[in-house]
Amino acid sequence: MKNIVLICAAGMSTSMLVTKMEKAAAEDGYDCHIQAYAVNEAPNVIPVADVVLLGPQVRFNLKTFRAQYPDKKIELIDMQMYGTMNGKAVFDVAKKLIG
Repeated sequence: MKNIVLICAAGMSTSMLVTKMEKAAAEDGYDCHIQAYAVNEAPNVIPVADVVLLGPQVRFNLKTFRAQYPDKKIELIDMQMYGTMNGKAVFDVAKKLIG
């Protein structure tokens, strides 16, 4: 099972996106765990993630997280995908990153 982690300012705004991503994963038959966390929880969850997606509001953390976790796939969620809560598109990005 793959572990997809979304990081945002408080972990709240991405909760709706997680629900839509889970639906897309289920429709695709993809076995994964998708969860949203606040940025202050990142040190606890990034080490166990297969892919980490950052919400636009915490994009300034990208370089730091990549430096701290060079073996992890860490990317920004596209602002338009995030704004429209396009769970299918964000899930597709995560799946592609996992490979």
